[in-house]
Amino acid sequence: MITRAIVIVLDACGIGEAPDTAAFGDSGSNTLVNTARAVSGLHCPNLERMGLGHLDDIRGITALPAPIASFGTMRERSAGKDSTSGHWELMGLVLDKPFPVYPGGFGPDIIGRFKAESGRGVLGNIPASGTEIIQELGDQHCATGDLIVYTSADSVFQIAAHEDVVPVEELYRYCAIARRILLGNDAVGRVIARPFVGTSGRYTRTTRRRDFSVSPPRPTILNHLMDAGIATVGIGKIDDLFAGNGLSVKIHTTSNADGMERTIAALGQYESGLILTNLIETDMLWGHRNDPIGFAGALQQFDQQLGELLTHLTPADALFISADHGCDPTTPSTDHSRELVPLLAYGPALRSGVNLGCRDCFADLAATLAEIFAVSGTEAGTSFLEDISD
Repeated sequence: MITRAIVIVLDACGIGEAPDTAAFGDSGSNTLVNTARAVSGLHCPNLERMGLGHLDDIRGITALPAPIASFGTMRERSAGKDSTSGHWELMGLVLDKPFPVYPGGFGPDIIGRFKAESGRGVLGNIPASGTEIIQELGDQHCATGDLIVYTSADSVFQIAAHEDVVPVEELYRYCAIARRILLGNDAVGRVIARPFVGTSGRYTRTTRRRDFSVSPPRPTILNHLMDAGIATVGIGKIDDLFAGNGLSVKIHTTSNADGMERTIAALGQYESGLILTNLIETDMLWGHRNDPIGFAGALQQFDQQLGELLTHLTPADALFISADHGCDPTTPSTDHSRELVPLLAYGPALRSGVNLGCRDCFADLAATLAEIFAVSGTEAGTSFLEDISD
């Protein structure tokens, strides 16, 4: 009997085109395959033995004849390719309408109200790379105290500020103000605090980023588990993505390595329930910067820690590894890509080597969790528990 589930979301680790990829302008995107090709092969022996090589032709990853896990892919039904909608769908909430985006920057009504309520001026207000815009506007920000506001192809309102000019807690307060403003038709997926440090020409972002997500409009499997008195442990930016909803324990992290360490530690603290971990560096540090070498390195570091995590699992555990979207570091775009995501399902007491095929919805994972814990299902998804149970 499974009494504990661990879900690890490898942020941005998509695995090829979905049927509607072209409609999102992402034809040719395949984050894992293209990254592996760009670095002449990945070395991820633990993901390999779990069956990753059965999902596509990933250079360096063999399709072993007897993988220890079951494997498949999932396509997204929600109308987006962002972290919020991806995670929400993994937990059973499908969005029919995408979050609003602002390719021309935010309107004068939004910016005017934000300036009035924050008491500070605004610089930028354009779609931009976060690492580039702080170099372009960092000196002006430091001289005036005006906040650097920018967006991207995703539904985000990002605020960058130097930690010596705007203390981080104050930056968080400005983000909370923006979050209150950006509701209704302007309900962007996330308001993001982007603190940075350094001197002219050498500004660098710090690890004290914080996301202020819009609240899920309907319950997810996290809510159903909590209502049933089952522990829900969110590690990494899970708390931010769900605006704290449905989480009994919230653990923030500083890196992928820290996230894995805390996930392993949680196995010693929580004998039952759901542990949901997001590992963001593949997305934030490498995917958006078009750095396949860094991306591959992050995957290989994760694989090493995955080997340790596997030694801590008991026959009452089920481990699921997936992703929320793609962010192919080999394409000209620096934005997320609409892709299929991998699905690996392992447990010492579960069947291995089952081909789960291409699932029609990320929410199939939520439906499987609902069946594992015998709680109310969510609005979408089809459980695959029967396929992997002996």
